[in-house]
Amino acid sequence: MAFKGFIKNDFRTFTIDGLAERMTAIKTRIQPKFKEIGDALTDDLTAITGQDMHVHIAQHARRTVNPPKDTWMAFCYNKRGYKQHPHFQIGLFDDHLFVWLAYIYELPNKQEMAQSFIEHADDIKNTIPAHYVVSLDHTKKDAAPMEDLDLSKSLQRFHDVKKAEFLIGRHFKADDPLLKDGKAFLKEVLDTFETLSPIYKLSIRETI
Repeated sequence: MAFKGFIKNDFRTFTIDGLAERMTAIKTRIQPKFKEIGDALTDDLTAITGQDMHVHIAQHARRTVNPPKDTWMAFCYNKRGYKQHPHFQIGLFDDHLFVWLAYIYELPNKQEMAQSFIEHADDIKNTIPAHYVVSLDHTKKDAAPMEDLDLSKSLQRFHDVKKAEFLIGRHFKADDPLLKDGKAFLKEVLDTFETLSPIYKLSIRETI
């Protein structure tokens, strides 16, 4: 099936009490849509990055008590996993959808990537639109617009602090009409990934 968009009920998933109940809603409401998005975008993202990309859908398998506050899918060149590699993400909290190029703390060569970013900070500033946002912790909702961000300071923290992360991309509010239009949403996501691709390619030099 073709992806038709996200609706309010998808975001209401994260107000459901109980781990089992919320996970059932994630699996029935959201994960099928992630599968459709993956089917629609993987080939294009492969063309953009020059690497065969694989879809990973978060399963939240380690959770035993607390229901997840968000859920996501990832595109990564590695078939087995994504957390230890640069990857692209699409996911939902209760109040917004995020589209990220993500570098999380499990990266084994995080410092080398961070150093490369520090050295190319001006290029990153010139490449990324001012309304794009940056997060330094994937578990939190907070993100700062590029125009308000001290990029050099954020990248230095990413380099120096073991648990520090760097995610760059876009937020869309849950009530954004774009999210209801599957075709328009997929185009916007692909445009976002293309905009972020120079940063991705810069980091891949440090991993392959």
